[in-house]
Amino acid sequence: MKHRFSKHYSRDEARALLPQLRDWLAELNRLRVEVERYDQRLGGLNVAGQDTGGATVNAWISALAAMQQLLGEFHRREIVIKDVSRGLVDFPALIGGREVFLCWESDEDDIEFWHDLDSGFAGREKLA
Repeated sequence: MKHRFSKHYSRDEARALLPQLRDWLAELNRLRVEVERYDQRLGGLNVAGQDTGGATVNAWISALAAMQQLLGEFHRREIVIKDVSRGLVDFPALIGGREVFLCWESDEDDIEFWHDLDSGFAGREKLA
């Protein structure tokens, strides 16, 4: 059987990553707010004859690069971010030989739910 993901997490493997994921998600949210602030600032400067270079653009690019680096950490581990602001992530897993996601949201203490690859959050079921 061909799987969509090459990495599949056990519940214990996913649990071990939760402290790191909490930190990364908090940083992603901080950077997201920062980028939005720079976007608004730069949008106002983008009028004819206005120079949009300088410190603001450098800070905006630095924040974007930091976000890209953090997102790359998730991608490398094949952990799927469903919603950055909620801290909703899915870990590819195998349950009964079937490829599924272990589903976790950052306000949850532990990984307690799973769902089919295509059902999403609404299809979450309690892990046994």
